[in-house]
Amino acid sequence: MTVSIPEFTLPSHPKLQTWLNSKQLREQHSQHLLNHGKWMEWNDILTQLQTHAEHIPPGLDASDAIVKAGSPGLLTEAQRNKIWTLLQQFQPWRKGPFQIGDLLIDSEWRSNLKWDRLINAIQPLNNRVILDVGCGNGYFSWRMLAQGAKQVIGIDPYALFIAQFQAIRQFSSEHPVELLAMRMEDLPDNLESFDTVFSMGVLYHRKSPFDHLLELRNSLRPGGELVLETIVIDGPKGMTLLPGQRYANMPNVWLLPSCLTLENWLQRCGFVNIRIIDINRTTSNEQRTTDSMPFKSLVDFLDPNNPDLTIEGYPAPQRAIVMADKKT
Repeated sequence: MTVSIPEFTLPSHPKLQTWLNSKQLREQHSQHLLNHGKWMEWNDILTQLQTHAEHIPPGLDASDAIVKAGSPGLLTEAQRNKIWTLLQQFQPWRKGPFQIGDLLIDSEWRSNLKWDRLINAIQPLNNRVILDVGCGNGYFSWRMLAQGAKQVIGIDPYALFIAQFQAIRQFSSEHPVELLAMRMEDLPDNLESFDTVFSMGVLYHRKSPFDHLLELRNSLRPGGELVLETIVIDGPKGMTLLPGQRYANMPNVWLLPSCLTLENWLQRCGFVNIRIIDINRTTSNEQRTTDSMPFKSLVDFLDPNNPDLTIEGYPAPQRAIVMADKKT
């Protein structure tokens, strides 16, 4: 099996259609995957899953907490065991949960909780063309599709997450959701094509949050909506935290703003109608070790004597969801 990108038909978004159908994008996507040392191994697993998927009718239900692919109850015990063994070679499963047939992939994050916090506050996604930045394995992209999105494009540089997405797709038939192996900065400048752009859990990983916010703005059409989720700290306007080498054991965390600071960043980057719709402390009810992510998780990265602090002594993670519009 090879992971290819289909031709896109988006006549109302000509600049986006041209980019998505370009030879350069296809080469960039393929090369990013092939450069990963384990991609050929993962590709072989996808081929095996494709063979097993032929035994059950394809299907997709992303309308509820668990994204379900394939029809349950049709596999033999031997088939179930084989598929489960193949799926677990894609560990760690960070986002989810998913269900393939009657096999539940219990991910580290109960991503449905985050989705529930935002879905009733954002603009309806029906018939919108959406960009999901840092999409991981595509859990949120599938949920966007279930809301009636016309087309969802997810981007993420990690080949493992592309493999996980393709594993789910084996059992779900064709839908207007596509994941591309690339970073936000790989998109063309001033694409100005997407109706809604999601950036969840990305901003604090960028050395320059301003570059990221400008890239997000420039990918939106005039009047389009940004849905941004990131780690924040308590404090006044202007306050930010620059951690040392690690934050909650994450090595690539840069600036953590207060909510007022984040609003100011968005204003400086040209966004309007900025509103914070949720601030939520991350708990082990939402992020934890599971059978499909058997490694250390949040509880291991908090101070055992004071869960209000990380093991490095910083404020424990709390996340804000912010919405903002691009000027018309």
